[in-house]
Amino acid sequence: MQEQPARRALLEIRSAEKSFGQTRALRDASFELRSGEVHALLGANGAGKSTLSKIVSGHIGADGGSIRYKDSPVDFRSTRDAMRAGIAIVMQETSLAPDLSVLENIFLPELASPGRLSFGRLRGRARAILEDLGGAGALPLDVVVSRLSAAQRQLVEIAKALASDAELIIFDEPTASLSPGEVERLFDVMARLRRGGRGLIFVSHRLEEVFAITDRVTVLREGTTVAASVPTADLNQGEVIRLMVGRELGAIYAASATRRDGDAAPVVFEVEGVAAPPAVRRVSFEVRRGEILGLAGLVGAGRSEAAEAIFGLRPRQAGRLKLAGRELAIRRPADAVRAGIGFVPEDRRVQNIVPDLSVRENLLLAHLGVHRGFGLGYARRQKAVDALLATLDLPAHRVLDESILNFSGGMQQKIIIARWLLLEPKVLILDEPTKGVDIGTRQAIYALLRKIADQGVAVVVISSDFEELLGVSNRVVVISDGYSVADLPGDMLDEEKLTLLAAPRTSMRRNTELLHDLATASNGAGFWALLDGERLICLNAVVANEQVAPGFIAGEAVRFAQTTIPVGLTGAGEAFVPEPDGRRSTILVPMRNRRGHDLGCVGLVIDGATRAPSVDSIKQRIEAMNA
Repeated sequence: MQEQPARRALLEIRSAEKSFGQTRALRDASFELRSGEVHALLGANGAGKSTLSKIVSGHIGADGGSIRYKDSPVDFRSTRDAMRAGIAIVMQETSLAPDLSVLENIFLPELASPGRLSFGRLRGRARAILEDLGGAGALPLDVVVSRLSAAQRQLVEIAKALASDAELIIFDEPTASLSPGEVERLFDVMARLRRGGRGLIFVSHRLEEVFAITDRVTVLREGTTVAASVPTADLNQGEVIRLMVGRELGAIYAASATRRDGDAAPVVFEVEGVAAPPAVRRVSFEVRRGEILGLAGLVGAGRSEAAEAIFGLRPRQAGRLKLAGRELAIRRPADAVRAGIGFVPEDRRVQNIVPDLSVRENLLLAHLGVHRGFGLGYARRQKAVDALLATLDLPAHRVLDESILNFSGGMQQKIIIARWLLLEPKVLILDEPTKGVDIGTRQAIYALLRKIADQGVAVVVISSDFEELLGVSNRVVVISDGYSVADLPGDMLDEEKLTLLAAPRTSMRRNTELLHDLATASNGAGFWALLDGERLICLNAVVANEQVAPGFIAGEAVRFAQTTIPVGLTGAGEAFVPEPDGRRSTILVPMRNRRGHDLGCVGLVIDGATRAPSVDSIKQRIEAMNA
């Protein structure tokens, strides 16, 4: 990222101080933002990033220091003051009105303005904003926000900030629940805002995003600025990590001590045809002993909803669950817990913690669900509690009796995971387990997941971060539009392949129509596939003539030798390539999008005795589809 030409300072913070009781959140924190730039504000959990962001946006006041905005000193007393000045914030923990619709939340500040509102005009603006963010189809404007997933609420929060037309926008972990494709669209929007002269503050724990979109970097550690306004181009990830945590980190993804080849271990948990409409239509997968299975998908695909249906948090209309070969009747979460299934939901503040309880009480909540007899039964868990605190590097002398709200998001997440480990589950499902936590905590969580898998637990991880999913998973099941559409080894995938596999089935309509037309016209079989060496991943397939079926279906990964067209798959795309037995001929045509990205190949298989259609006509059809 090249540094932007010098522009005027939009925001200047000098020596900011802030304490909450005995906890000092900021001490001598400084920050500068120019108009027309994206400036990263980085730090480990508890470094003071969110506190500084909330001071700028008027949520809280500073105890000391000075703030200048557009060359004038300011002291915002409320969020309304900041909004009137042209400052908006996209918060990590969304601040939406749950009983209002998506449309009403996007334009919430305008609802309180005097005069009549044109809801037709607002609806048009909202559609345009969501179209930019890629969420138009996944976010119906009239749906009440309380019915949305955490990832969908995050998109509404971003749309709300963009609708305010603010001059300074703070993005506090805006991509934590978004997939790579959705992140790319958000970055396109941010780049347009930057070109328009807006100043953007970007808070993120995903360092690859920092290097992709930001111009300068400021790092906080323990409330103090340790690196101020450093050009992003002058840094690398290792230097940023050292500034954030004050030390070197090893490999972020832990290697398994007993990494298995996928088929050696017995199946522990089976999910067959689970349906919980409208979000979950038909989801199936299985997890083996000691395996980490990743569930991938885009916002609204049904990943979180499927996990909730499995755990008994939402009613199932169909499907079977088996644990160690025995069918389970799970109608409520207590049934799942007693069967040996643990679940860490996505929304930490809403679904995981009880803010009025201490750390000890939050840690032992799941224990209370299975405890029988008089009293609380805490004493018999004490040894396990002590061991877990040591494993998770949690300070026992100050953790147990304090309010859980006194700790950073990373610390809270460790406590939530520890809650389930106390019960020694057979299956542990984690939805966005590293959402909003710093890289050091992420490394600790990955190592923990690998450790418990090596001890024989079947682990299921749901994540919008495809790099993370591929880093920790042995296998990946892809969910799209409520259906499980692929089940592939992790080492066969990369982020681009996962993004293509996770694309909504509705977005494949034109592709399916093309394959159908090609297959029908030639009485053959059409497919769309990604080729990697001697292996193939099928994204879509339409067979009009079973006699020439290629030997694979959509969502399947195979080696060329396992197909009925191994020779044809090595073709260069200029002519039909016959198989040695003469029964089939195949042509492969490379496919690219308008940006020139490789989208794999479209293939057509015909009977070897059939007259081959024009290659040029096939290429023209494919080019027209991508125009």
